[in-house]
Amino acid sequence: MKKTSKFIWIAAVGLAFAACDKFLDVQPRYVQDAENYFNQPEDYEMALTAAYDLLQTSYLTQWIGEIASDNAIAGGESVTDTEGLHQIEGMTHNAVNNELRSVFRWNYAGIARVNYLMEFKDKINFEGKEQIIGQARFLRAYYYFELVKYFGDVPMVIDQRLGADEVTKLDRTPAAEVYAQIESDLRYACAVLPWSNPVKGRVDKAAALALLGKAQLYQNKFAESATSLDSVIDFGGFALVENYADLWFDANEFNSETVFDIEYSGLEGGSYGCFVCLEGNAAAGFNGIRQYDGPVYGDGNSYNLPTQDLYDAFDAADPRRDVTVLDLDAFIAAQANPSSISYAIGGGGHTGFYNNKYIKRQGEIGLPDNDLTSPLNYKVIRYADVLLMAAEAHAQNGNSSTALAYLNEVRNRVSMPAITSGGSQLLEDIYAERRLELSGEGLRFWDLVRTGKAASTISNFQSGKHERFPLPQVEIDLAGGNWAQNPGY
Repeated sequence: MKKTSKFIWIAAVGLAFAACDKFLDVQPRYVQDAENYFNQPEDYEMALTAAYDLLQTSYLTQWIGEIASDNAIAGGESVTDTEGLHQIEGMTHNAVNNELRSVFRWNYAGIARVNYLMEFKDKINFEGKEQIIGQARFLRAYYYFELVKYFGDVPMVIDQRLGADEVTKLDRTPAAEVYAQIESDLRYACAVLPWSNPVKGRVDKAAALALLGKAQLYQNKFAESATSLDSVIDFGGFALVENYADLWFDANEFNSETVFDIEYSGLEGGSYGCFVCLEGNAAAGFNGIRQYDGPVYGDGNSYNLPTQDLYDAFDAADPRRDVTVLDLDAFIAAQANPSSISYAIGGGGHTGFYNNKYIKRQGEIGLPDNDLTSPLNYKVIRYADVLLMAAEAHAQNGNSSTALAYLNEVRNRVSMPAITSGGSQLLEDIYAERRLELSGEGLRFWDLVRTGKAASTISNFQSGKHERFPLPQVEIDLAGGNWAQNPGY
């Protein structure tokens, strides 16, 4: 999220300076005793901002959700450039994987920040506190949803901080219990948040209902999911953007299709030494064209390259194909002076295609290093996704007429023929439409897993193993070796 402040705290640090007070009458700078915080509303606002901060790491989910599926390959400079992504592409990943460890650590960092706020939620009362708590609980639900999606059973901590010794006594919590907490947090958020939040980038009731419906869909709670998602649709505050291509430009963000997005800024520089510190969206630069010199686009790192299989899945008449997948050689050939345009091919693989939704473009380049500072927001849930999730939930419940109406609303936007199927074929049509509508957005792998199609679609996918990623071995070791690893790893 675009942030107005940073928030840093160190528990009980004031004790370390008590002996010096009689000599130096100074307060340690940039330090805050946790138990003496939350004495004014601004403290809660800053803590909430800190909890939003970990959303910045979404680029990993954008990558992994595509690269682990049939939609994309890892790409990059070489097969050892971000090696963990290449392992995930080939389904050879194990418990020593930097990218998976980052997913684990960063989501738990977000949860820890929410829990810190929640531990002191009753310390003072003030107008608007319930809104802060509602947003915080939404964020905790989102971070836990990411974790349970990746790893299944995960250790769950609610409303408290844990010391190093306490972590070694913590067990993995069954996924069903984690989902129950996710639903509890989201129901609270739904109850207290307004339908529309006037602060850009802050979540609201619609986002909470949409994420609740998604979490229920992932648990095969189809009737409950349909109810949650229908509430978003019936609210009437969202509509599909008329031109699908308009969705993917910085200038058009915060449009009628935005249900929940992660805000980024191009106004602050970045460093390869601290990806968790970035204010910009690293995905766009990394998805860019290596050593590109030409119009429209900027040079990048050639990661997350769409496959021929994805390109061929589209009808040639479907405008989403070229909006989603950049066929670089065809684009160059169509320019006025193609011989003047050049680019390089990375050693990590090349398909000829690039992710055209999240890519570095001229006019959308942030401060140096501009591979890391794109202002493009990540669209976590947009209205088209809500319609297709609702269509799926209704089709699973046997309500074909409503499912078809939602499905065809998405297809009508891009002038594709209406679907008229029913029964199991209707579900297959909805799954296919999700790929066409949402490719490049980090959802494909999870859709294949939850619908039971991963083994027949993803090369080298092993049923009973690859539905979940391994817990990082270093985290198991830090927890005293008490956590059992996921099957097969």
